[in-house]
Amino acid sequence: MIVIRILVFLLGFALVIYTMISAVRTFVLARAARDRITATVFRAVRLTINVGIRFTDTYEQRDRLMAFYAPIGSLSLLPIWLFLVSLGYTAMFWATGVENWLESFTISGSSLLTLGFERGDTLFHTILAFTEATIGLILVALLIAFLPTMYSAFSRRELAVTLLEVRAGSPPSPVEILNRQHRIGAHEQLNEVWSAWSIWFAEIEESHTTLATLVFFRSPEPIHSWITASGAVLDAAALTLAVVETTYDPEAALCVRAGYLALRRIADYFGIPTPRDPEHPQHPISVTRQEFDQACDEMAEQGVPLKEDRELAWQEFAGWRVNYDRSLLALCALTMAPQARWSSDRVEYWDIRDIQGDALDRLYEKMSG
Repeated sequence: MIVIRILVFLLGFALVIYTMISAVRTFVLARAARDRITATVFRAVRLTINVGIRFTDTYEQRDRLMAFYAPIGSLSLLPIWLFLVSLGYTAMFWATGVENWLESFTISGSSLLTLGFERGDTLFHTILAFTEATIGLILVALLIAFLPTMYSAFSRRELAVTLLEVRAGSPPSPVEILNRQHRIGAHEQLNEVWSAWSIWFAEIEESHTTLATLVFFRSPEPIHSWITASGAVLDAAALTLAVVETTYDPEAALCVRAGYLALRRIADYFGIPTPRDPEHPQHPISVTRQEFDQACDEMAEQGVPLKEDRELAWQEFAGWRVNYDRSLLALCALTMAPQARWSSDRVEYWDIRDIQGDALDRLYEKMSG
């Protein structure tokens, strides 16, 4: 019997430690770290949301449901952690002499929530109660501190997304960015745009992997999305480098690189496979040659100066796009982004399991066929 109690105590202690590590990974650790408890909670909430989505008919209805996903998932973490800590201490109280499991659970719950209506009889039980109460306070404090940090990062992200509508229209279009800049005679000022968005990409790479919940927080406007905005800016920079007859702008190249590194690392966090060193045509892109030619024709109609060799321009554009094509589409599908040109307009709403599988491969096969 003593051996069983020792094993139960060790199991309870391990559960408490594992739960605390989960909280540290989610709220404190200043680097990307996937956690099984957090992932399980968010997956369960997502499955529940998916059930409701099946009964919706329009994107607006799906968007309203998805808007609750990240907040509910975040707030669900605290009671789950508290419950697991309570279970761990229940096992430790029972293992150290409390007569039955119900009494052990009562003492554990009273200690964790600092209610104080029940306590053990020994000094060791008192020590356990104090440590459990401390852990409960720490978990609550972590969540309280976590929310302002997360919403601060969310506000900085959304400011750039909202401002992009001035240049890219709504939904955002890379062609509209270049056409509008040309119409107002400010094409040379695009290097400032690329520089600002390079910084923005660096920020979301850091915030959306350390605070991965941000990936699923939706914009205040249903037609806005951080991932479709990313796609529009990256495509506009790629078109500038490949198609527009202008002085070579290294800021555009740096913007594309900052963007595809950010999207790739966010995709890596969610276990979405992306090619490490993609090359066209070995790796296909989801934008077809016909779509590319149509975009060039639209820019030509607006008077944007274009390079004469359309074939070479297509090869150069595809060479830039291949770096972020797969991660862009995967994140559009994962977040159920609103429709936008050359990004979410070519993916369905998929679960993370589909994205981690061969759903994207089937998409590329369909488009190439």
